Parts: sequence; structure tokens; C-alpha cells
Amino acid sequence: MTQPAAAALFVVSTPIGNMGDFSFRAVEVLKSVTLVLAEDTRHTRHLLDHYGIATPMASYHEHNEAKTTPRLVSRLLSGESIALVSDAGTPLVSDPGARLVRAAIDAGVSVVPVPGPSAALAALVASGLDVDRFLFLGFVPRAGRDRRAVFDEISASRHTVVVYESPNRLADTLAELERLGAGLRPAAVAREMTKQFEDIRRGTVTDLLAYYGERPVRGEVVLVIGGAAGPVATEEDVAARVRSLRDSGLSARDASAQVAAELGVSKRVAYRLARGSGGEHGE
Repeated sequence: MTQPAAAALFVVSTPIGNMGDFSFRAVEVLKSVTLVLAEDTRHTRHLLDHYGIATPMASYHEHNEAKTTPRLVSRLLSGESIALVSDAGTPLVSDPGARLVRAAIDAGVSVVPVPGPSAALAALVASGLDVDRFLFLGFVPRAGRDRRAVFDEISASRHTVVVYESPNRLADTLAELERLGAGLRPAAVAREMTKQFEDIRRGTVTDLLAYYGERPVRGEVVLVIGGAAGPVATEEDVAARVRSLRDSGLSARDASAQVAAELGVSKRVAYRLARGSGGEHGE
């Protein structure tokens, strides 16, 4: 018989596609706690039923976390144990839960991770790219300043970058990376990790753009991009090279494109500096 869990908040990873990836420990924890918090209780019910877990559930998601967190912390402080799960993968990693974890820690409640599947890590280790150091940026924003900031961060990174992207925007994202001078960087597109139609395609950003630019993409996508090669160029380095090219007669646009390729920096940054280095040669 499963023993009751000690009062704690358990952060439990769940399968991202293959039910066989659920750990024995995760099953035992979910059987022993007082309550399971899930983004979508209908979705999680299938998982719990599969493993014969009858623990009561409650919804916990971005739309109700502010309201429900204080009440959940009170239950934890009263001695109950609660498990937090997401629809798939590890909670808090591009999923809700950070507010509750922070509140539990602040209240002195023990927070216990129960590790397991993660689409980002699964894609990373199968990408063939450097995994000693990597940068995870979550979902690429759809538009606006936040989206531009993510692309600048990817362009400037000397380490492997992992992002989640919508299948409908994958080609646009690859095209933007190519435009920013990252076309020759190695990359991998991992789709439907651990599922029946799992697929990992590797090549340069330009290779992948040529492939996915002509084909519809389905399923959940993880994009892994290799880091920029060579030493990190400072803004002063970029500005000096831009001035040299502008003085030789190149337009701001051509100078920024060449500097981005040479120094591995964002074309947007290079263009900003090129525009400020003199206007006598035009755009």
C-alpha cells in the first residue's frame, strides 16, 4: 500500500508522448498525495487512469493561479501534500507553476522535484550539437519587440540555443535567422518527440529553411541552433568594422550584412551602427 507523502509540493514531470516514459517514482507520488494540480484535468485524467491513480484533481493554470495559490499554500501548511503536473513534460518549463513554487518556498514548504521527460532536453541530446553549454529560451514570441529581442539573443549566442516554435511559424523563424546572418550555423528541427511520428532533421539553418519552406509542418516543434563561431565581438568591434566598410563606399545595408557575416552578430545591430556611421553613401 502506498504510504502518504510527507507535506510537500511535488513538481512532477509527465510523458510528452510515450506513456512508457512515466517513472515508477512519479506514479507512487501521484498515488500518495492529497491533490494533483493539472493544467487540463481532462487531459491528465487519461494519464492517471492509465496508471490506476485515483487521487483527486484540480485545475491550475495561468488564468486562475493568482486566485488559487494562497489557498493551496494554506493547505500545504496544514500538512497536506500536493503534486503539480503540466499537460506534458516538466512543470514551469514554458508552463505554469512558478507562482506556486515561489509561494511555497516563501512559506517554508518543502518543494520536491520528480524529474522526467522534457521536449527541450530530448531534442538537445539528439540534435548532434554541443550540449556542454546551452541556452533555453522557451517559446519564440509571435511578434513585436519581444520576438526581435529573442532573435538578437540567438544571433549573439556562442552556445547552442533551444527554443519551442509553432509549426506554422517555423519557416518564418528559420528565414529570420538566415536574414540575421545565422544561415550557416548548424541546427536541428525536432518534431513530435517520443511520439509515433517523431522526426529529427539536421543541417544548417539555410538547409532547414529550404526543406521546411516548401513543406507543411505538423506537430510540436523544438528548434536547436548551434552557437556562433569565433570570439565574441563587442559593439566597439562592430562599430569600427562598419565605419571601415562605410568609408570604403558601401551602403549601410551592405556594410551591415557583411559585418554580420564576418563577426557573427545580428544584422539588426550591425545595421543600427551602420546607419549611425555616416549617411553620405546612402542606404
